[in-house]
Amino acid sequence: MSALTVAVVGSGPSGFHAVEALLKARPDARVDLYDRLPTPYGLVRGGVAPDHPKIKSVTRVYERLAAHPTFRFMGNVRIGSDITHAALRAHYHAVLYATGAQTDRPLGVPGEGLTGSHAATEFVGWYNGHPDYRHLTFDLSTESAAVIGIGNVAMDVTRILAKSPDALMETDLAAHALAALRQSRLRSIHVIARRGPVQAACTTPELRELGELADVDVIVNPRDLELDPLSEAALAATTDRTPGKNLDILRQFAARGSTNATRRIVFHFFASPIEFVGSEQIRGIGLVRNRLEDDGAGGVRAVATDETTILPAGIAFRSVGYKGVAVPGVPFDERRGVIPNLRGRVLDASGTPMPGLYVAGWIKRGPSGVIGTNKPCAVESVDQLLTDAEGGLLPAPTAHDDPLVRLMDDGVRVVTWADWQRLDALELEHGAAAGRPREKFTSVAEMLEALGKEPSS
Repeated sequence: MSALTVAVVGSGPSGFHAVEALLKARPDARVDLYDRLPTPYGLVRGGVAPDHPKIKSVTRVYERLAAHPTFRFMGNVRIGSDITHAALRAHYHAVLYATGAQTDRPLGVPGEGLTGSHAATEFVGWYNGHPDYRHLTFDLSTESAAVIGIGNVAMDVTRILAKSPDALMETDLAAHALAALRQSRLRSIHVIARRGPVQAACTTPELRELGELADVDVIVNPRDLELDPLSEAALAATTDRTPGKNLDILRQFAARGSTNATRRIVFHFFASPIEFVGSEQIRGIGLVRNRLEDDGAGGVRAVATDETTILPAGIAFRSVGYKGVAVPGVPFDERRGVIPNLRGRVLDASGTPMPGLYVAGWIKRGPSGVIGTNKPCAVESVDQLLTDAEGGLLPAPTAHDDPLVRLMDDGVRVVTWADWQRLDALELEHGAAAGRPREKFTSVAEMLEALGKEPSS
């Protein structure tokens, strides 16, 4: 076989770790990394909270990978329109999709579509300057907000809403978001969790950070910390130290109580939204009190009781799960929101592996784990690809022209790694001028203009 050629679609952590595994095993392989945005890094740029710069330092590893002589970045290329899945298959021995989980899961309750009800992904993208969400507005003139969910994304949203804008000034939070947060009148941020504190999905550092915010009280009802027998048994049986640590922190919050700080974060455990109340704009959320029952599979499920209440809130952020988006021409499991696969090999409708087609990251396994989880996931998928290559199972490319040249001839304004380095330098330069670490470009048109690349018609 001629030199192995691979297209990796999606330049977030899973995509880069796939590139890393490929080039480590086959330094002679030619790898093109595609992204629909002109900027690389996926959720590291557009999802990681701006006040968590250490997590973003992983990009230094990606920068070293990008210096490999057989690597190319192909930014601002949309799969399905600028280049089809079939065209990728024709140009490469293998295609690996690492496109993540791009949409949120709805609650499915009445009033969810009212003005003021938002997906947490929208807010996160907005404050991180993601071009898909730059145009959105969030009414922060209300005094009370609700964050539905208790995973790390929910904790990020809660913290950004509660944190001092002066502290956020020291981050790469998008300028438009910083301006809006300076005008915020929020005083209470309510965190709604359908199960108990032992089942909280957030990690301990994320939870602890809330108690370290200046001029912010964290309120926890001691009633919610009285463990039921199922939670006690789960805590005793698990080898994971996170639930116990989280419980200790919540008990500290409960003991601390109120200090009459400017803002407060209020936890509501054992609570599920049953409706959004309002005519056009939400003015409250109907909640039902839950109890926990054995789900028969080693876990617990929340079961509604007859106890209900209305929580006043003028804005709400839903963070109860995420799902992937189908790629035209690629098999897709609509129910799970993933590309069906076996250890990274994409499966066709009959459940048979499709040689030359692979998947990694959240689009492979669903939205689980942290950024570091994506490395072993990507390595597993690349191992399958390399095994197929060694076994002579990869289909030979049928198109022999350069896909980069083909795209440019078709009028696509492809953004290369050198282009990205210019954008990166400009963002750092603009940030320094504003006394901040970075000032992001927040629209594709701005990026292309800065590079002297006119947008495609």
